[in-house]
This record gives sequence, C-alpha cells and structure tokens, in this order.
Amino acid sequence: MPMDAWREGDTFFVELGLPGVNPESIDLDVERNVLTVKAERKQAYGDNCDTVITERPAGTFSRQLFLGDTLDAERIDASYEAGVLKLRVPVAEQAKPRKIAISGGSDRKELDG
Repeated sequence: MPMDAWREGDTFFVELGLPGVNPESIDLDVERNVLTVKAERKQAYGDNCDTVITERPAGTFSRQLFLGDTLDAERIDASYEAGVLKLRVPVAEQAKPRKIAISGGSDRKELDG
C-alpha cells in the first residue's frame, strides 16, 4: 500500500495507492491516534484458471499511521477515486499557532525612587 503524505497550511494530506480495490472493501478505524487502513483486492479470475502471470497481489492489506497529538483525528475526511484513497487530516485547533496579547505599557505606573 504505497503512500504519500504532506502538509499544506493547517491540513495534512495522505494518499494511499489501492488500484483495483472495491471502495466498499476499504475500512478506516481510528483508536488512540492510530489510523488503521484495511482493504481487500480480489482476484480478477476464478479458481479454475491457469494463470500465466500474477504480479498484482490479491488479498487483505492493512497499514497503520500514527497521528500526532497535533492532528484532529475526529475530523478526518476520506475519499476514493481512480484507485487512490485520499485522506485530509486537519491540525487540531489547540496546536495551531496563535498570537498572544501583551498587556502593560501605558497601564504601568512609574515609581519615583
């Protein structure tokens, strides 16, 4: 299950190559920041065939991705098109950079010494 992963702004993207897989056989689970992808590719031919070449593996495949605490595992979006499973994983709100206001300056009173 070859994979590409990258970050654009506040979103991580993951693409997994699953050519020939029926989308209904794909199963995604998240437990304790571990995303598990399972899929099944069935043989295109029957059991009574004499195979000449078999280069595309068949069977059940799985892969686990460890999601850091900075990612929002509750808001993962998944789509499957042209043999590619695409996942969008947003950065958690609490992990995004933010500005912190600084008070003081004109509110301070100087003491004579």
